[in-house]
Amino acid sequence: MNKYDVKLCKLISKREINKDIFDFIVSAPEFADVAQAGQFAQIKVTGKTLRRPISICAVDRTLGTLRFVFQIRGEGTEELAKVRQGDMLDILAPLGMGFPLFEGKRAMLIGGGIGVPPLLQAAAFYGENSVAALGFRNKDAVILTEDFEKLGTKTITATDDGSFGYNGLVTDLIEAENADIIYACGPTPMLKAVKAFAQKRNIECYLSLEERMACGVGACLGCATKLLRENGEEYYGHVCKDGPVFNSEAIVLE
Repeated sequence: MNKYDVKLCKLISKREINKDIFDFIVSAPEFADVAQAGQFAQIKVTGKTLRRPISICAVDRTLGTLRFVFQIRGEGTEELAKVRQGDMLDILAPLGMGFPLFEGKRAMLIGGGIGVPPLLQAAAFYGENSVAALGFRNKDAVILTEDFEKLGTKTITATDDGSFGYNGLVTDLIEAENADIIYACGPTPMLKAVKAFAQKRNIECYLSLEERMACGVGACLGCATKLLRENGEEYYGHVCKDGPVFNSEAIVLE
């Protein structure tokens, strides 16, 4: 398979797991064979010129499937949510740099809102040797907690209004936890707090950035982001090609 490949993939399962949040499972054996935790796909949407970037939530190499969990955030994802079970999806995948995974380490997975799904495949790798701290607006926005628990991951949850789990910021929950490596995906304020926490604890940390990625292969400038070289020099890279996962020390979060 080429570095970037396009396949027609059958939607074999479709569920609305929360208001405006959909769970798709597609048959894509060639993609599933090579996809990694933290990567994403570009999915063609009827009536739209640009594909929509959707993070890969889970990979099942045995069944040859990819799982996508996404939220309706605009016309493109609204159209994608209308696709029916049994329909074919035009998918470009797998794209981007994913999470580096390490045997023998204890992982901390920190997710905020729709930034939670990209962490599930990393949890599948670490299993009982991981803790997931997941933050949401309220109980009606909570997703995938049972999926993390089924993998053996210690799962702790926070909501902004206290309607489910801890009342407060998800980053408050991690103060009592220990890990050798951190993975996080979510809103920028959360990522800033995670980066500061990792620096304070001297823990290796990888952050996944959520951006609107037009081409998905680094050909356009739509997802340019400020990065740091080892000598501290700033430069612009691309979330789709150089990321979406970056070492936290290499990102300038503004």
